[in-house]
Amino acid sequence: MIPLKSKREIEMMRAAARKLKTVFQELRRSIKIGMTTLEMDEKAERLIEAQRAKPAFKGYRGYPACICTSVNEEVVHGIPSKRRLKEGDLLSLDIGLIHGGYVSDAARTWAIGRAKDEAVELMEVTKRALFVGMAQMKTGNRLGDLSHAIQDYVESCGFSVVRDFVGHGIGRDMHEDPQVPNFGKPGRGPKLEVGMVLALEPMVTAGSWEVDILEDAWTVVTRDRQLAAHYEDTIALTEAGPENLTGPQAFDEELSDSFLIKT
Repeated sequence: MIPLKSKREIEMMRAAARKLKTVFQELRRSIKIGMTTLEMDEKAERLIEAQRAKPAFKGYRGYPACICTSVNEEVVHGIPSKRRLKEGDLLSLDIGLIHGGYVSDAARTWAIGRAKDEAVELMEVTKRALFVGMAQMKTGNRLGDLSHAIQDYVESCGFSVVRDFVGHGIGRDMHEDPQVPNFGKPGRGPKLEVGMVLALEPMVTAGSWEVDILEDAWTVVTRDRQLAAHYEDTIALTEAGPENLTGPQAFDEELSDSFLIKT
């Protein structure tokens, strides 16, 4: 059963999303070369608490930190550590918080300092893929239309979509039905309805789509150790169409510098 949210519930989720956007903005301002991902985690927890919210990830299925910090070939679920950020690193941040009983979830990938052209293209394609998928989030379409659109766009750009990890429904629980793959065939899956709230999250690699999980039982890495990027937003299907609660309504043709954290 896919839970449908009322207008009141979506408004509650908007409020949680506004708080999450503030956390991302403040955290980005603090990131610099030499900072550890553990320091980033501690900063994020303080920022979430300052919003009178709770971290959604800490303790979830035993996860030991407040945020996920995945660097370079790490795709998702990287555990914050004493690892220091270096010039040219790709940093994927995944953050969730709970406010008013509802979860908001988003992820961003940025380059620290400078980045090679291929890395910038990878980040741009990953971000744009989310909006390609969101454009298919229409009443009467099927989930497979959304999934296929993401896969088709990413692969047309010469990159790959991860198959082993997917997006999800979201609301009072972080992971609700349905699962939202970034690959699939059009015309398949459940019909999309007003009230659905989905966490769309393209996970894109520069090489093969195959991944491994490290010995910590959390960190997902590309099997060929090529770069990966991750972009996620919490999106509600309303009577007016899809509404991106945690990000902009469309890819806004940003300059490549927007993917760089200048330090």
